[in-house]
Amino acid sequence: MVLSEVGIIADILWHQIPIHHKNVELGDFVVMPNHIHGILIIDKKLNNANIVETGHALSLSEKPGSQRFQNIGKNTISSIVGSYKSAVTKHANRLGYTYQWQKLFYDNIIRDNNQYQRISDYIVSNPENWAKDKFKTDGKS
Repeated sequence: MVLSEVGIIADILWHQIPIHHKNVELGDFVVMPNHIHGILIIDKKLNNANIVETGHALSLSEKPGSQRFQNIGKNTISSIVGSYKSAVTKHANRLGYTYQWQKLFYDNIIRDNNQYQRISDYIVSNPENWAKDKFKTDGKS
């Protein structure tokens, strides 16, 4: 997969997530022409409690915070993905690149090693299946 300018920003900032969210490790990840796939491993304890919550990402119409990764007060999947999307948007806009995120994201709690491997394999093989992707639009490679 040859990354666009925004794709490069998305790739770089994905790998910075553990710097900003200490309870997160990264699994496999790929930037596609019109979406991303990635595994967030929330396995570390914060304040003696495991935190795993799901929900919807921050709206991009909200004003991003002054920090690279906006903290909405919780270490949830929503806040992690929302702050990532906000950071990518901020840097892409600053450099004059136009694009638009999907408003929501799909999340799935991986419950065992077999499921992890199946999802990981899907992510890794996604670029070679791009020609058959139902969301592929003309002019994107």
